Amino acid sequence: MAIKTAGIRTNKTTEIRIENQSTLEMPKNSEETIQKIISFLPIEHLRGMEKIRLVDFIKPPQMKNMSTPVTGDLPGLYHPRVGNQSAWMEVSLGALLQPTEGFAKRWMAKSSFKSNLAGIIFSLVGQHYYLTLRHSVKKQSLEPQIRQYAQKNLKEWGEKQAENSRRAKFFKPFRPYLERWAKWLNKKAAASKK
Repeated sequence: MAIKTAGIRTNKTTEIRIENQSTLEMPKNSEETIQKIISFLPIEHLRGMEKIRLVDFIKPPQMKNMSTPVTGDLPGLYHPRVGNQSAWMEVSLGALLQPTEGFAKRWMAKSSFKSNLAGIIFSLVGQHYYLTLRHSVKKQSLEPQIRQYAQKNLKEWGEKQAENSRRAKFFKPFRPYLERWAKWLNKKAAASKK
């Protein structure tokens, strides 16, 4: 007889601390959103993860003495386990909210804050999962695996968020055509780069 609970997620959630060291004003309910994003992922993928630190901008110590200026802000950084300190994530609110840009860019960044935050967290958890828990993945194929992990989870999370919205119900019949069109456009763009 098969086990009836196989494949069903447990209600148990992992507690990952959220350290807010940012001086920027976050959109309301941001910490609850982060907890919902984390609870969406399987517990096994978060094993060994200690905290999420929210900062204004990420300044990695490896880039401190670089002579070449780095363009753009780093949105997230994964810090693996070192010694007895557990793995943790660092998320830049400055890269997500873009407080130094004009009104239009700030408004666009704030309106897409949840999905961008989810994408960053999924990619950082994917790095943690493939670097520490999955030993069968070769180092050359880590990046595509992490990208695929983040895209899969982001798509499922987006569908779950928009389950009962009017927009989702309206566009559902058109979705296969839009996906086929996007695939064709990507193929055409790749061919033009060659």
